[in-house]
Amino acid sequence: MSTHPELDCAYQRSLAYLNQVARRRVGAAATRQALLDSLGGPLPVGADDPARVIERLAERADPGLVATVGPRYFGFVTGGAVPVTVAAEWLAASWDQNGAMYAMSPATAVLEDIVAGWVTELLGLPRTCSVGFVTGCHMANFTCLAAARHEVLRRTGWNVEADGLQRAPRVAVVVGSEAHVSAVGALRLLGFGANELVRVQADSQGRMRVDALDGALDRCDGPLIVCAQVGNVNTGASDPVGDIVSRAHARGAWVHVDGAFGLWAAAVPELAPLVAGVENADSWATDAHKWLNVPYDSGLAIVANPAPHRAAMGTPASYLERGADEERVGMDWVPESSRRARVIALYTLVRTLGRDGILDLIRRNCRLARRMATRLSPQAGVTILNEVVLNQVLVAFDAPDGDHDAMTRAVIARVQQDGTCWAGGAIWQGRQVMRISVSNWSTTEDDIDRSADAILQCYAAG
Repeated sequence: MSTHPELDCAYQRSLAYLNQVARRRVGAAATRQALLDSLGGPLPVGADDPARVIERLAERADPGLVATVGPRYFGFVTGGAVPVTVAAEWLAASWDQNGAMYAMSPATAVLEDIVAGWVTELLGLPRTCSVGFVTGCHMANFTCLAAARHEVLRRTGWNVEADGLQRAPRVAVVVGSEAHVSAVGALRLLGFGANELVRVQADSQGRMRVDALDGALDRCDGPLIVCAQVGNVNTGASDPVGDIVSRAHARGAWVHVDGAFGLWAAAVPELAPLVAGVENADSWATDAHKWLNVPYDSGLAIVANPAPHRAAMGTPASYLERGADEERVGMDWVPESSRRARVIALYTLVRTLGRDGILDLIRRNCRLARRMATRLSPQAGVTILNEVVLNQVLVAFDAPDGDHDAMTRAVIARVQQDGTCWAGGAIWQGRQVMRISVSNWSTTEDDIDRSADAILQCYAAG
């Protein structure tokens, strides 16, 4: 008999959930108040049996779970979790390694070096890049843009880490008008107000217009950072990054690429032209918990030149001295000091799927997104608003009374209530849309067809 029945309980409950997640209702089935009543109560005073705590947690939280790991969840560009990565997370939790320093976990440090090499090779980026393993693309953007801020100010003779921003030369930051909120949020954390960003017009698919960029660059003086985007969160479209890099570098700018999911197009030969020239940028932010389908949380901050990366993130102290052979100090590349060994799940994913399996997953999601668009578009009153170039589909629904936005909101609400699949909403260029993101390793053609039928039935009910 196990000496830790709570672990046995968690294992059995996890298996039961994963074995039935493809058949369960996708959205949550409980209200917030019901969850508060079930899970809450007064502060516990005495001890309780650990196995009973786990059992009750699993039972009472279940109605509030969203089946994001299932094959018909199409919200927020959310990947699932390939089973081997779940197993790796169980191991990682048991080992409880701190990824801050080599001395604290040699295995974690070595795994980070290995996976950094694999990822940069897969993406076609310079092998000399430094890589930080962060929580997600928001912190990856923050890390890369901190390196950018350091470097463009260093070139003027200013040390921002030592002397701060208050008296520093003004840094101009150029972004597309459809820049993702995580990039803008990262810039705000770094001291760049949202209102002072130089915004460049985008086209109908959300791609930065190069002709408008030229005018924006002409208006900027002094240190300069340009942020490009590959994989618009609504349309999947990518900025013309090659042209952006060449123009920005001619002005001495640092070019950062926000590529939460779209950066992985660089790994697929037939998709790579969408992001041509991306390898010439100075830094890149992406997620592994989206298209690589590892569990939350897993992001990657990649910088072409390690020196500004380490200068921006490093926190020297006498007790943190590294060995003469420069053993990896993970905290040199990320905003955190202590952090969990999130690289373990990513290592097992790449080991298990290999390059071919990862490319197949990306290709399959893109193919299934096109299938969804093809299934929905023939219906009268249904409009696909984007060019389906990756895994994103934008849908709008017409209403007989002309209030198309209200109809689209109503269809979204019915779809979420129905539970066959889950899709969210967004405002795209002034219009309410349903946003469908196909990002899960386990989604099949049947899942797409079932979901499309459910969406059309919800529209017909209006």
